[in-house]
Amino acid sequence: MLTLTKPQAMLFDLDGTLFQTETLLLPAYHATFDALRARGLYEGATPPEERILGALGMLLEQIWERVMPDSPQEVRQEADRLLIHYQMEGLKEGRGVLYEGVADTLRALHEQGIRLFVASNGLEDYVKEVTKAMGVAPLFEGLYSAGEYQTKSKVDLVNILLETHGIESAWMVGDRSSDVEAGLRNNLTVVACDYAGFRESGELAGAHVRLTRFAQLLDHVPAQ
Repeated sequence: MLTLTKPQAMLFDLDGTLFQTETLLLPAYHATFDALRARGLYEGATPPEERILGALGMLLEQIWERVMPDSPQEVRQEADRLLIHYQMEGLKEGRGVLYEGVADTLRALHEQGIRLFVASNGLEDYVKEVTKAMGVAPLFEGLYSAGEYQTKSKVDLVNILLETHGIESAWMVGDRSSDVEAGLRNNLTVVACDYAGFRESGELAGAHVRLTRFAQLLDHVPAQ
């Protein structure tokens, strides 16, 4: 059994870990397909919500391949552009919430001197605007996204983060297999968040700690 030690830093996935993504995503998702149909770029019903919810944590290219497997690349790119547009509009309108206990837990970790970072496969603007709108951006030392760093996997994104900030011990906290893989392959302690409901069976295998509520994270941090 792994003996946990207090880390220098914690790296957090965003969607499904800190942010209750569907509260912002699903209205934007439906608006996106309404717009595509209005422009003659898509026919038929909007793909089931489960397709995009199940793809959260993947790279954007992989998400649209799953949601719109029969659509041309240029239509997927337009859908991507529309989705982020409607999500940004939603944030301005006050949509979106953090999971229960996230803000207080992050503040407590920050007060303990643990360096906090976001490591997300999302777009740069999305990651920065969500953390800002939710009021937690000042708690993070860095916001790392695949969109900004053009990484092809979260393993690479986490590696860049660790090397840039000289971090020798850290926990990777996330809800998908990409988070588990990124943590294990960078020799980090992996904390799996098992409350979003987006994951598939077996995705969190290999994690050292599993949470059913975000605030439980504090229970696992040693005093020294």
